[in-house]
Amino acid sequence: MEETKIVVIGGGGVGKSAMTIRFLQNYFVTDYDPTIEESYRKQILVDNNPVLLDVLDTAGQEEYSAMREQYMESGEGFLIVYSIADNGSFEEVPELYQTVLRVKDSEKYPIVICGNKCDLEKSREVTLNEGKSVAKSYQVPFYETSAKTMKNLESVFHEIVREIRKIQTPKKKRSKCSIL
Repeated sequence: MEETKIVVIGGGGVGKSAMTIRFLQNYFVTDYDPTIEESYRKQILVDNNPVLLDVLDTAGQEEYSAMREQYMESGEGFLIVYSIADNGSFEEVPELYQTVLRVKDSEKYPIVICGNKCDLEKSREVTLNEGKSVAKSYQVPFYETSAKTMKNLESVFHEIVREIRKIQTPKKKRSKCSIL
C-alpha cells in the first residue's frame, strides 16, 4: 500500500491541528492548545487507491521555528495553512513556501495552500482572490477550508496526495526500468 508523509505547516492559531484532527478523526477541536509536534496515521482512498496518510501536525509558534526545517526534511508533501481571519498568518505563506523549496533543494514541490477558517466570514482579513493569487504565482493548488464545517478538508488532503503522486510516478517508472 502507498504510504504518504504530509506535513501541515503555518503560523500559530491558524487551525492546523483542528484541520488535521477533524479530517482524520472527525472531531472538531474547540480549545486552542499550541502543538509542538503530533503525528497521525489513517488509511483513506484517493481516486480509488488506498493510501496510508502519515500526517505531521507542526508547531506554528515562532519559538519553535528552528524545528520547522527538521519537520520539512521528512515530508513528501506540504499543506501551508493560514487563517482567512488573520492577515499576519497569510503574510507568512511566502516564507514558508520558500523554506520548503530550500530544505527540499527543489524548484517545485508538492504543496497545497489552505486558507482556513472560511466559516469566519465576518472576521475575514484575507480575500479569496488574495489566496488564489498567491497559489497561482507558485503554481500550486489552493483551497479555502473550515475545520468547523469540514468544508474542503477531504479535498485538501486528497489534493496533496495527488500532487505527491505527480512527482513520484516518474521516479517509480524509472526505478523499474533500471532493474531490467
